[in-house]
Amino acid sequence: MLDAALDRLPPLNSLKAFVVSGRTSSFALAARELGVSAAAVSLQVRNLERWFGKQLFRRTGNRIALTDAGHLVFAQAAHAFGELADMARRITEGESRPRLVVSVPFSLAETWLAPRLVRLIELYPQMTFDLRVEDDPIDLQRHNIDIRISYGEFPYSGLVAVPLLHDDVLPVCSPSFWRRHDLASTGLAQVTDNLFIHTKWGEAYASHPSWADWFARANIERRPDPAKGRRVGLSSLAISAARLGLGIALGQRSMALNDLEAGQLVALSSISLRLGHPYRALVLQTRQDRPDIRHFLSLMGKLSPLDAALPTDHKDGGLTASGA
Repeated sequence: MLDAALDRLPPLNSLKAFVVSGRTSSFALAARELGVSAAAVSLQVRNLERWFGKQLFRRTGNRIALTDAGHLVFAQAAHAFGELADMARRITEGESRPRLVVSVPFSLAETWLAPRLVRLIELYPQMTFDLRVEDDPIDLQRHNIDIRISYGEFPYSGLVAVPLLHDDVLPVCSPSFWRRHDLASTGLAQVTDNLFIHTKWGEAYASHPSWADWFARANIERRPDPAKGRRVGLSSLAISAARLGLGIALGQRSMALNDLEAGQLVALSSISLRLGHPYRALVLQTRQDRPDIRHFLSLMGKLSPLDAALPTDHKDGGLTASGA
């Protein structure tokens, strides 16, 4: 029976080239991953199409897209390769239980994800995980990643996307900084430019809110000069710098929430600006039903909403914070 089943298998090299092409939506990217030429990948895919007698991709110039038949083959083949990869990993690493591999951007790792992992382990103490901190884009299949938490519109295809949160930013500083600079009487409109902390988001992002955007939302004619202020390269560093009393940051609420609740930061206004994109969790289709992945996604969804109230004694623009 096994011999008969093996005889009915499609050519595996062609199937692998097809799956990688379907995941990347590109023969060129698939070729780069497989270490061959794009022409070789295209030839393998055509060989598979002849074997099935079906067109698996629609080709438009240099672009490819799965057909209905292609979607069916891709889902089954990707699942089969995923099962084989998991079996190989369990044997080579000697693990009887899968380890949850989570990939996260630098800015989210410590301030947002770490506290949630504590809660996850409290609920599921037998769960083991591997936390990887890295920038987009990430190849989940190639690097054996179960969940990628991503921000922005990076071209991930063939993955299940689960929305987590759409964060916003608001002005925050430390209580000692608030008192030292007498912000209750001066207000943000009178703060000198050198006291503002600016987040340098990087070349890949063009839609992030700035201090100029915040003042425009607050109907205040003010554009702090980033060249005169303090600049940091990560949104989480902006929170840390504000907590240490280095200035006033436009802090992401999700990252500042614990510090606000603990009194290590104060929010200077309830006026906030949404980030340009939401955060989302990306999962390989072949792994979305794994219990530990479902537990993780369920918990992240429950803990993600940003509905915590601002301190009631901080007024917009006036900064009358009696408790600071």
